[in-house]
Amino acid sequence: MKAELIFTGTELLLGHILNTHAQYLGIMLSSMGIEVGLNITVGDNRETMISVLQQALARSSDLIIITGGLGPTTDDITVEVVAEILGLPLILDQESLKNIKRIFQDRGTIMPESNVKQAYLPRGAKILPNSVGTAPGAILEFKNKTLMILPGPPHELTPMFEDVVMAYLSRKIANDEVIRYRNFKLTGISESAVQDLLKDIGGQGNPGIAYMAKPGEIQVRVSARGGAPDQIDKLLEDFAGKVKWRIEKYIFAYDDDILEDLVGKLLMEKGLTIGVAESCTGGLIAARLTDLPGSSAYFKGGIVSYSNEMKNQVLGVSMEILNNSGAVSKETAEAMAAGVRAGTGADLGLAVTGIAGPAGGTAAKPRGLVYIALAADDTTICREHHFPGIRMAVRQGTVNAALNLVRQYLLDVIRET
Repeated sequence: MKAELIFTGTELLLGHILNTHAQYLGIMLSSMGIEVGLNITVGDNRETMISVLQQALARSSDLIIITGGLGPTTDDITVEVVAEILGLPLILDQESLKNIKRIFQDRGTIMPESNVKQAYLPRGAKILPNSVGTAPGAILEFKNKTLMILPGPPHELTPMFEDVVMAYLSRKIANDEVIRYRNFKLTGISESAVQDLLKDIGGQGNPGIAYMAKPGEIQVRVSARGGAPDQIDKLLEDFAGKVKWRIEKYIFAYDDDILEDLVGKLLMEKGLTIGVAESCTGGLIAARLTDLPGSSAYFKGGIVSYSNEMKNQVLGVSMEILNNSGAVSKETAEAMAAGVRAGTGADLGLAVTGIAGPAGGTAAKPRGLVYIALAADDTTICREHHFPGIRMAVRQGTVNAALNLVRQYLLDVIRET
């Protein structure tokens, strides 16, 4: 199955709102083996929307997904345009109207008359109920194509897609080609360097390799496709193993793993706590660790020690170390880790110090140089890293590498017990 995506909304064109649907739907559809060949953003202009939809219907895509323009205002014209192009009348769906009225009643207000518009949908459409908003979605089968109309707000589109649309599409593609993925998340290496490591391994056909670069992170996605699930699983497993062997030293997570979630679960499993001392990351590690509910069970606290005075007075890093080795050094990182462990009373002390740039680097200590240290009862581990990219990439790369150091340590502890 091949798909194309149409995102409506002048606010998207003007950059007032970030189009997160392109990434979300691209990931979700590709995970189902549906190939997204094209996406386009169009403003709230009837003539332009008509032209875009007519062109989409003329192409060979099997699935067309349109997002946005389902509200009650005059510039919300998606349903009207779709109905006009397909030659279908708009019919009032009483169940949708009842749901919209209920939402306003739950809010303690009376539904404005303008919201009735949202309950009018093309005749013959499969109605997609909206569990969190007033705009229902719709699915229309037209000739040999499937059209889907989904709401624009992400908090409405996501549950609708995952609760209803995925099951509908799964039934349609049950007899189609199977596609499998493995995703490797890397840090401490540039995209071009990753490709150099894998340049002679293949991956231009089936199985294939795709790359995605984010600040401080490179994702390497390996895919395999075909008609027999068992054969495809074996093809993917063999090829992913070859890829992993080349890049394993840079991997910090796999597939849909969330690194801070993995670390939190391991800390909970071992009944351990952690404290964090940050310099170049400015609190980003603490933010990641506390982003999940229940983190108070294992996160003791964090200290952002940007200045030497803070490192000395709060974390107990001696002035001798700071003067002789410098703030960005193995010795300082280790002392910071020990200091935050003692100061917070945590079982583990994690510390980072480095040069995020763009200024501050020297030939001896260039931009991207970071030391990450972990202090525990019986050991102190320190790693030197050189992160590529701009300031944000260095900082995010440091967070990923620091959390991964904790993950690896905890896995080693579990294996030994």
